[in-house]
Amino acid sequence: MASAAAAAAARGRGRLCCSSFFVLADLAFCYCLIAACLCVCGCDGAAAATFGFDIHHRSSDPVRAMLGGAGEDELPERGSPGYYAAMAHRDRLVHGRRLAAADDRAPITFDAGNATYRLNAFGFLHYANVSIGTPSLSFLVALDTGSDLFWIPCDCISCVRGLRLPDGQEIDFNIYSPDASSSSTVVPCSGSCRKQFKCSATYNQCPYQVVYVSNGTSSTGILVEDVLHMTTDSNQSKVVTAQITFGCGRIQTGSFLEGGAPNGLFGLGMNNVSVPSLLAKDGLAANSFSMCFGHDGIGRISFGGKGSSNQGETPFIVNQSHPSYNITVTQVIVGEEIRDLEFSAIFDSGTSFTYLNDPAYTLISKTFDSSVQEKRHLSDSTIPFEYCYNISKNRSLSHVPVLNLTMKGGDNFHVTEPVELIPVLGGYVYCLAVVKSGNVNIIGQNFMTGYRVVFDRERMVLGWKPSNCE
Repeated sequence: MASAAAAAAARGRGRLCCSSFFVLADLAFCYCLIAACLCVCGCDGAAAATFGFDIHHRSSDPVRAMLGGAGEDELPERGSPGYYAAMAHRDRLVHGRRLAAADDRAPITFDAGNATYRLNAFGFLHYANVSIGTPSLSFLVALDTGSDLFWIPCDCISCVRGLRLPDGQEIDFNIYSPDASSSSTVVPCSGSCRKQFKCSATYNQCPYQVVYVSNGTSSTGILVEDVLHMTTDSNQSKVVTAQITFGCGRIQTGSFLEGGAPNGLFGLGMNNVSVPSLLAKDGLAANSFSMCFGHDGIGRISFGGKGSSNQGETPFIVNQSHPSYNITVTQVIVGEEIRDLEFSAIFDSGTSFTYLNDPAYTLISKTFDSSVQEKRHLSDSTIPFEYCYNISKNRSLSHVPVLNLTMKGGDNFHVTEPVELIPVLGGYVYCLAVVKSGNVNIIGQNFMTGYRVVFDRERMVLGWKPSNCE
């Protein structure tokens, strides 16, 4: 395993590569244009056809360059103490009071006492470029497994229309309009729409409004139907289109106006209005999707794939009034210690870190603490993790205790990266990358890194298998 210094250096480097990109004239960055594509063979050995697109973490070079263009992006260098503090603070803003522990530690501070941090501009964790309409327009959308509706800015009354670069140049975002697309149809006020939204037949439109957890954040508009463009990922590439229903977002409020989802939001929840449900309803794909998270912040989402026969699996908890990707853990293994403990947790790719409440948090962290060899690092308000340990510059991390979660059904979920290596004054620390929460357990994206995670909504199971996202 790489030394502590080498591992930290690797975390600081972002990979700027994709199948196609263009350089914006006279700008010092590249913006990767990632086309949605249809994969005619399964991913990681799966037999079913899938289609999907590349996804980029919020801290990856292409997304950071785009969202930083407004001059408001102060996200610290990836791997620095400020980066972890900022992303943890972002998680708390997104999830509201659910992540606030009753005995919460001191408020998170930032390097150099930066009290003017523009946290709202961080937005969601993952973004992708999708194409809609005829002629097609591209939209840089945020991906969200915690919501359902796919919406894009449309005939805007209140939305983000573009970004202003520090040098004064401007980048305009595409704004959708049903009148400008020959394949667009406005969803009428009839049937299920009239029952659900109590719309007015006078205007003959189906209105929507989605209010999100973040205070004052919402999207309001009407529902439309149009084509989502994809291409086959084969030797003889061809265009594939899917007719989907999505939100024509005329009014955005709150964090959406501050860069949270500047060009639309792609909901991946369990409701029948989400894109996976719509694709399955039209017979284009199985009602399932998978997400792969690479170590460099670049991954992939695939629709229709149900994983492989040798993947780990556990059932979703289905008796919920608001279905989510909630699973049951029955046992935790930390180092050589095996402890029976049953608790439920949400698999949420939109949360940076893993958040646990008691008794799970105390059991895992105390057992981990008793298994490590290094001296514990003094409490540091610039680091969001409670259990950190000093480590010499050239010391390997191979001795760090393993962390496995045994899921309902008996399959083990091995956490490939239970710790984060963080540079501090005079050296490095490694920290158990778990944060104490208030009333919810969330398995965040940090525990999913190195896996292809399958959200199988037909069989109602979560699957996982190691993957390098290729």
